[in-house]
Amino acid sequence: MAKPDKQLDNMLKRHRALTHSTDMKVCSHVQRETDEWVVHTLMLESIDVPFVFKRKKRYKPLVGANVNLTYYPSVREVAGIEMEQMNVVRVKRA
Repeated sequence: MAKPDKQLDNMLKRHRALTHSTDMKVCSHVQRETDEWVVHTLMLESIDVPFVFKRKKRYKPLVGANVNLTYYPSVREVAGIEMEQMNVVRVKRA
């Protein structure tokens, strides 16, 4: 049984738009550098929306790993078309 995460509970209470998902399997992980950031895009099994987050450094490849994610939905315009994406606030290996 997992121990309660008080920081996560407080974050979810303060920000109603946040969603927390556990044990999600990563089927694709792309890392690309933009300016001083590395933009990570995750695709999860049985979900058609990309999960995006930025870090200063590269991550270990997460393909095939189970992860716990805290995220919120957003809309991004690409070539004049609105695309839904999830902005990740926190990612941890499960």
